[in-house]
Amino acid sequence: MFFQNLLGLFSNDLAIDLGTANTLVYIKGKGIICSEPSVVVLRRDNRKPVAVGSEAKEMLGRTPGNIMVVRPMKDGVIADFDATEEMLKYFIAKAHNRKSFISPRVIIGVPSAITQVEQRAVKDAAHASGAREVYLIEEPMAAAVGVGLPVGEPIGNMIVDIGGGTTDVAVISLDGIVYSKAVRVGGDKMDDAIMAYVKRKYNLMVGERTAELIKNHLGSAYPTGRTEPMEIKGRDLISGIPKAINITEEEVRESLMESVSIILDTIKVTLENTPPELAADIVDKGIVLAGGGALLKGLDILIREHTGVPVVVPDDPLTAVVRGCGMMLDKLELLRKISLSTS
Repeated sequence: MFFQNLLGLFSNDLAIDLGTANTLVYIKGKGIICSEPSVVVLRRDNRKPVAVGSEAKEMLGRTPGNIMVVRPMKDGVIADFDATEEMLKYFIAKAHNRKSFISPRVIIGVPSAITQVEQRAVKDAAHASGAREVYLIEEPMAAAVGVGLPVGEPIGNMIVDIGGGTTDVAVISLDGIVYSKAVRVGGDKMDDAIMAYVKRKYNLMVGERTAELIKNHLGSAYPTGRTEPMEIKGRDLISGIPKAINITEEEVRESLMESVSIILDTIKVTLENTPPELAADIVDKGIVLAGGGALLKGLDILIREHTGVPVVVPDDPLTAVVRGCGMMLDKLELLRKISLSTS
């Protein structure tokens, strides 16, 4: 134990939110030092990395035939092991700046519905990237710690973590998850829905980056009163020629309705399965939103209208998971209690 503590003094221990859309890295004593898209650009012939993170995302939809853009995470889990390993190596190296000569202890946030095989894949990728010890924490638990909920007390805390690939809904009490439900719906599915809507209604093909831009600019779950449309550009599917159209907030809201409804249904199912005493706490304290999806305009109002429960959107919900994982770096006893075991 003394040796482990000594190692901790010399290595920069890390917390990583390995997300479908973005990867965030937290260093003990420094805070969040990196937040970049989970994208890797590889050469087709030898699969050597060309770019990772923000630089790689700039190349999305713009690469020649000999280079491919890979999003290694899909629905919150590893879809491409080699690309994930390259991405983790990049982020760990960036966090360390090669100043430390001892491999770091790494805590990684993972979806609550992750299987044993998927857990092992995440751990193996982290070890292959140079980690000394790897702990996995369920994202709703990490997000709850990150937003400051009293997870260790005998009180019901409900968190809804809406990420790029998954939405995790969990009720937490006494350092444990009492009930959780995860669905593979998040920011990516919303982007896909916008692309499909524009294609169906306007015969216009737009790329992933344009769809994400539309979502961030006009996306809403509840009317906000915004009237001015947004000009978007793409390729006309009939003529094959580039063209521009105007799209309104109401149209974007209509395209997102299916994804939002699934999230809403997941919250309702979780509330129905919550023990009565904890449900009473949730009515008093409210539902806390975390993850990038919490930034969707009007989502808190819609959930409140459909459940009758107050909804809280914390400051900076996007970083809740990585902040929670980062706090665990100083609480090793709690970490060992709540981390997932892959043995």
